[in-house]
Amino acid sequence: MTEKLYEQNAFLVKFEARVTSCAKGKKGFEIVLNRTAFYPEGGGQPFDTGRLEVDGTRDKVKVLEVHSRDGEIVHTCNHPLEPGTAVTGIIDWDRRFDLMQQHSGEHIVSGLAHYLWGCENVGFHMGAEVVTIDFDRPLTEEQFATLEKTANWHLWQVDLPVKITCPSPGELEQIQYRSKKALTGQVRIVEFPGADCCACCGTHVNYPSQVGLVKLLSMQRFREGVRIELVCGGRAFRYLSRCMEQNAQVSRFLSAKVFETGGAVAKLLAKNEELKARVMSLEESRFSALAAQYTGAGDVVLFEDGLPPDALRRLCDAVLHTCGGRCACFSGNDGGYKYAIGQPGGDLRDLAKEMRQALGGGGGGKLDFVQGSVQASREEIEAFFQE
Repeated sequence: MTEKLYEQNAFLVKFEARVTSCAKGKKGFEIVLNRTAFYPEGGGQPFDTGRLEVDGTRDKVKVLEVHSRDGEIVHTCNHPLEPGTAVTGIIDWDRRFDLMQQHSGEHIVSGLAHYLWGCENVGFHMGAEVVTIDFDRPLTEEQFATLEKTANWHLWQVDLPVKITCPSPGELEQIQYRSKKALTGQVRIVEFPGADCCACCGTHVNYPSQVGLVKLLSMQRFREGVRIELVCGGRAFRYLSRCMEQNAQVSRFLSAKVFETGGAVAKLLAKNEELKARVMSLEESRFSALAAQYTGAGDVVLFEDGLPPDALRRLCDAVLHTCGGRCACFSGNDGGYKYAIGQPGGDLRDLAKEMRQALGGGGGGKLDFVQGSVQASREEIEAFFQE
């Protein structure tokens, strides 16, 4: 049985150990040590990474993954080591501390949601970017805001030492703790006094203040409850820094103060809607004039510059009402054209197939109206419709 140093001291970065076995595995060499500070994946927390050094040399054996298997901690490494070799294990501390901040922050948020509103944490995932928590009941926006405020208040104002214990069965019966399932055998209890008490095998900070900051990012309906996304500590700092950088850019682009960018964007969108309405009015006038120009012309092939797919459809509809035949409208350049083709009561499937074969591109639609794009020049398109 591997001695689990990470359970004794989550802040242990460097340790001495001995290789007890090494075997070739699917992802590398599976090395077992007699003792380790590397946390194995489990309980929603990803594994640690780092390296093993021999005789104090800098020849690193990289620890790529760590998993628990039948009481042993298996380190998947990029190189083998002989059984009996003395090694120095060195944890990737930046990764470990980040995971500790996320996991501890999740406990505090889940514990407070349970205390305040009776929410049960029924799902937890610690991703590379964000942490997600699934609660079994919905929360209002007001509760969402309260949860974030209360979690941070706990970090900054309470800050009592985190308690990690392994109580006896009799002692465990007297403890009110959270757990997603019934547990047997030795149970490890992690308590954030005033916020949470939960069965957990993961690594945690010593004091809530070491989490630094909890930022709830989003809340959406999930099954019977909600899924919350959050970031803590360094991730929260980096997230908010990126938000500030983006807001600073918006502030410069719109010549607005940093706390007035929302109003400036609202004005810009309103102005954009006015301009879109003016453009659509001018387009309708242009399309009506073209439709009148092609009255009774029969089949029409029409090119018009600078039209997006919706405007191209509206142009085709307008001309179809007057031409009395099939209308094929194109917009683009010799690098490629968008098209809209209509024929009231017609069947354009064969034409669309032949056009794809001759001109490339693709598209789709109904029997009597299709839209898409072709990779051909204007001359090639005109030649196709003249055949």
